[in-house]
Amino acid sequence: MADPTPTQVRDFIAAGLSCEHLEVEGDGRHFFATIVSSAFTGKLRVARHQLVYAALGERMREEIHALSMKTLTPTEWAAQATPATPSHH
Repeated sequence: MADPTPTQVRDFIAAGLSCEHLEVEGDGRHFFATIVSSAFTGKLRVARHQLVYAALGERMREEIHALSMKTLTPTEWAAQATPATPSHH
């Protein structure tokens, strides 16, 4: 079986979890996902990760070997996006 692409991993997560923002980078073996979902509200990081693993289901064990993730609520995402980015001169 071919290694999944970041787009496929993103689609797998999106199919099982309602996300406001979802970004996945990776090389087919190791992935890094930024996931923003209101489903994370009031949940600790471990519980958030469990929601993502549940969305991926069997694929997490069989196809996706390593997944690092940043899980944020829409409020946390907005707060993170708010600070002005430093201007480049």
